[in-house]
Amino acid sequence: MIAMALALVHSRALDGLSAASVTVEVHLANGLPSFTLVGLADTEVKEARERVRAALQNSALEFPHNKRITVNLAPADLPKESGRFDLPIALGILAASGQIDASRLSHTEYAGELSLAGDLRPVRGAIAMALALRRAESPRALVLPEASAQEASLVSGLRVHGAAHLLDVVRSLLPQETEGAGDLPLAAAPRVTSGQTPSSTIDLRDVKGQLAAKRALEVAAAGGHSVLMSGPPGTGKSMLAHCFAGLLPDLSEVQALESAAVISLNGRPFDAAQWAKRPFRSPHHTASSVALVGGGSPPRPGEISLAHEGVLFLDELPEFPRMALEALREPLETGRIVISRAARQAEFPARFQLLAAMNPCPCGHHGSTLKACCCSPDTVGRYQARISGPLLDRIDLQVEVPAMSAEDLMQAPDGETSALVAARVVSAQRLQHERQGCLNAALSGEALENHCAMDEAASRFLATAASRLSWSARSHHRVLRTARTIADLAACSSIQSVHLAEAIQYRRILALR
Repeated sequence: MIAMALALVHSRALDGLSAASVTVEVHLANGLPSFTLVGLADTEVKEARERVRAALQNSALEFPHNKRITVNLAPADLPKESGRFDLPIALGILAASGQIDASRLSHTEYAGELSLAGDLRPVRGAIAMALALRRAESPRALVLPEASAQEASLVSGLRVHGAAHLLDVVRSLLPQETEGAGDLPLAAAPRVTSGQTPSSTIDLRDVKGQLAAKRALEVAAAGGHSVLMSGPPGTGKSMLAHCFAGLLPDLSEVQALESAAVISLNGRPFDAAQWAKRPFRSPHHTASSVALVGGGSPPRPGEISLAHEGVLFLDELPEFPRMALEALREPLETGRIVISRAARQAEFPARFQLLAAMNPCPCGHHGSTLKACCCSPDTVGRYQARISGPLLDRIDLQVEVPAMSAEDLMQAPDGETSALVAARVVSAQRLQHERQGCLNAALSGEALENHCAMDEAASRFLATAASRLSWSARSHHRVLRTARTIADLAACSSIQSVHLAEAIQYRRILALR
């Protein structure tokens, strides 16, 4: 076989949720033996020199010790990180030294971390890579470690191959007439169990009483609205929150892939049992703003992105750092987060439903009929002031979860099951998608005016309430969206005064200060 001095291998680098194309250029030249890696490579990538050298030697392949090896990761201004370039670098060296057929590299993209023995280890972001490859004009085949290939094969319309060892990939690149040559098998997608696993282990029927809070959760689920529950400790706020995911319909294929792609960016293995299920994230109140919205170097998605197309539950809301809570304001409006650093910028999706819970005061019993509050008015005010007005203004439904005596709990009738409420939610969401192509929480501008029609009496009622309660324009629009959802649950084509009255009540509960 005639050796080539230069070989090109195609791969991809993660850049937020996108995966930019990278060309791994390997050049062998005479001169003082060396192994140089250029192209804005992170420390993890530069360490590939030792991994590749050991993997080739331990796989009984020839490493060109007497050559000057130069590896360029193009484009040079795109940051590269992780060990995903180990496999393409090794293949480039083998192609440049004539050990494999270099002409067969042009139709495939490669990514994978090598062990010192040549085994291929999974890489994060496999689904993001596959989605980016599918969007390309002429998609190539994709070769990944077996575990990563299974995740990537969830993306339809691609040829994804899995390999367990470097030698498996090498054999697929030998000339056809060479003994032992053979193609890599196509990766089989993991067996998903959509529709068979419940989204929540707690049923709404398990929560006794709290009919108003249950109704608010139904409205929130139907329209995609955010919710804040306030009440003394032990009233069922956390149980209600964990029931919420069971009220939401399964994700569509596009939504499920995007959600899984974000999770794979964080390096978590894909859980087939959770395919198409709404993610439910519940970070502790000590979480920092970076943990919530994302960050780091390289930028990683935060909790709001890991909850993309799902639910973000913030328990003990006032206990979160003020800076972390204020960082939620823009993503609640835009459904995305842009992380800007001096060297680079990364964008992650963040369309989540905020579900929050809080006590009304430090001792938790302000306004309770069962136990006296021991906090002074100033203490209560300072505690509630930890949640800023602009953040409260972005929360659609604010509902009280009152304390109930043991006798009332025992006498409370069994409520509706999550399945029954979820059926109404599905019907309301189907109506919204047929009418406007999105949920009511996403309505804005002209679409909000067109689809929130109301009669004259309802319009006067809304204007009076907005004037007396000194609403901002944002509050006015959020009440309209909530009223539209309530009307959809009642199968009404127009918003009536009764729908507005219920929506207004959800804005008045937290006139806390």
